Amino acid sequence: MRAHSLLRGLREQLDDGGLRGSFLVRDLRTGEEIGIEPDLEFASASLVKVPLAIVTLDRIRRGELDGAEELLVRPGVDAVRGPTGLGLFRHPARVAIDDLVYLSVVISDNIAADLLFARTPPAEVAAALKAFGIHGISVRHTLGDLMETPQEQLAPDDAHLAHTLAIQAGTAGRGHSVPQLDVTRANAGSARAYVDLLQALWLPSAIPAEVAARVRELMGVNIHRQRLTPDFNSDASPWASKTGSVLNLRHEIGVVAHSDGDLFAVAALTESRVPALVQPEAEALMGQVARRLRDHLRARA
Repeated sequence: MRAHSLLRGLREQLDDGGLRGSFLVRDLRTGEEIGIEPDLEFASASLVKVPLAIVTLDRIRRGELDGAEELLVRPGVDAVRGPTGLGLFRHPARVAIDDLVYLSVVISDNIAADLLFARTPPAEVAAALKAFGIHGISVRHTLGDLMETPQEQLAPDDAHLAHTLAIQAGTAGRGHSVPQLDVTRANAGSARAYVDLLQALWLPSAIPAEVAARVRELMGVNIHRQRLTPDFNSDASPWASKTGSVLNLRHEIGVVAHSDGDLFAVAALTESRVPALVQPEAEALMGQVARRLRDHLRARA
């Protein structure tokens, strides 16, 4: 199938499913790529935990942080209630900085990420990314801000109202009355920017090899497997990834390594027009579109 016919059909599928997205798949061996609006920016949500992990682990490597240093986490004091991880602890705990990196990436623990941001603030993470030659990813705020959206102010039965606001309150210029969705104020990036980040982790780059290897290892055991994983992961093709979600945004970035040596970086950043908290159909559609793009590149190779 010709690329333009494939892309037209996939855009129609996304639209029929109530989604708009920034997709990009890149063959990391050849540099060939195919995408749908790959330069369209979205708020990054938890995808920002990958840059945070890179910079934190590099600071540990350089001796600026001690990965074994234990931080006291006290429920209600150092940790507000959250959906997973330390946000659900009932008792004080001591957690090493290196283990906070694990919690942040593997289970997407917002409390763990913010404890790391307390040691390396967003502006410093952003500057370090640029020093590594990675551009197009904005790091402006901590993860605690993601727990202060309109959804958290409403009862669970009214969550759809927050999603309705998220859908209707955007502007043509990617601004938004909800700051967590405004690409000029939130942590943000495009599919292309995140594929560039993946390439820097999987191929030799300015990121130190031991740091890149540890981040790849953590992404390989990511427990959030409901989006792209069903379309990419297999015994012969391990999939390493990170998801991100806030209100009507659902994202995933990752790399699939085939047993024949093929290596593809994938980024799927989406926003939904459907005012519902749980949307398995949207997540399945994300994976189907991303796989069709990968299949097109692999057939050409």
